Amino acid sequence: MNGLLKSFFRRTIRKGSLEVIDAGGASHSYGDGTGTPVVIRFTRASAERNVILMPGLKLGEEYMDGGVVFERGALYDFLDILFSNMAVIRLPKLMQYGAALRYGTRRLRQMNNPFRARRNVAHHYDLDGRLYDLFLDNDLQYSCGFFEPGETDLDAAQLAKKRHLASKLALKPGQRVLDIGSGWGGLGMYLVERCDVDVTGVTLSEEQHATSNRRAAERGLADRARFLLQDYRKVEGPFDRIVSVGMFEHVGVGHYREFFDTCRELLTDDGVMLLHSIGRFDGPGDTNSWIQKYIFPGGYVPAVSEVVPHIELTGLKVTDMEILRLHYAQTLRHWRERFLARRDEAKSIYDERFCRMWEYYLAASEVSFRYWDLMNFQIQIARDQHALPLTRDYMYEEEQRLRDIDRRYAERGELRIAGE
Repeated sequence: MNGLLKSFFRRTIRKGSLEVIDAGGASHSYGDGTGTPVVIRFTRASAERNVILMPGLKLGEEYMDGGVVFERGALYDFLDILFSNMAVIRLPKLMQYGAALRYGTRRLRQMNNPFRARRNVAHHYDLDGRLYDLFLDNDLQYSCGFFEPGETDLDAAQLAKKRHLASKLALKPGQRVLDIGSGWGGLGMYLVERCDVDVTGVTLSEEQHATSNRRAAERGLADRARFLLQDYRKVEGPFDRIVSVGMFEHVGVGHYREFFDTCRELLTDDGVMLLHSIGRFDGPGDTNSWIQKYIFPGGYVPAVSEVVPHIELTGLKVTDMEILRLHYAQTLRHWRERFLARRDEAKSIYDERFCRMWEYYLAASEVSFRYWDLMNFQIQIARDQHALPLTRDYMYEEEQRLRDIDRRYAERGELRIAGE
């Protein structure tokens, strides 16, 4: 086995049961023998070298291209052992140097002007729509669910997420709402149906744009829920409320001031905004090189410490903040299991290499939320501190009101997901 790789496994894998078969056929065992046994095999010496020299990029690529295969256990089992052990040790110097270099050059990869932003969005969100049908919930919510106590169902968690978001917007009937990064339209239509508001959603994905407007028309909501194929920087206001879920990760650190300046100009004087984003606990960093190349070009998960200063510089005020821990790990587990259960269908749409890529994306993301410093944050923002009640009671009351409405629909067998 490659000497550096052998040394890495020996120093890193303290818990678990991992057997590594090198390209020459020799077997090496690591861990304390606990947990699900995993046997991984390198099919060529170049794969061993690639993985240790550029782990952030090459582990995923070698899995996609057959340089890494599993004789026992599966990809997730291996990543679970690897990430859980790495979470409690200091990373090797080589990995630290690589991370420092990428951090120093990250702004170049996140220059998301309107042209690049649209191209980057198309890379991921304009994939064949049938792919997302395989693993998302009935409402096509492609962001972190909200798992209320004792709840394990994905559809219920995504419905709860929409309630949770709506409760923080302090909506009033007839208000104009802008949804920045509106996805397949589910949240916007939920707000229209449950809160009697007017919603304009913007997306850069042609697939999402077409699907959102089709769903709104099918529900008879097209006059109050419209979705535009438009950059948020080109939207004309004003709006009483702005909500943005899972879009801020595509803005890029060099555009944060531009983002919040734009939102401030779009809000009415008593307007309120809610920002929902993936975040990191451990401070500023950079995007994993494999994720950057294959999944989210131009994307970046920010630390809260990088976001709040730009909110303050625009004159906007942070009025509430919540950190959601581990909710995304549970969401991703559902997505991964659903995808694997229908893997053959995905293969018929794309090919085997794509399926391995998508499995790696979902599995690596899940273990990152379980063991590393990733979470979700929700920041409520206002132009005027008098725009909202003094206590959070209005949130709890609204969330309960929406929960009661959803329960009554469910009891009558009439609960329909927005756009369904």
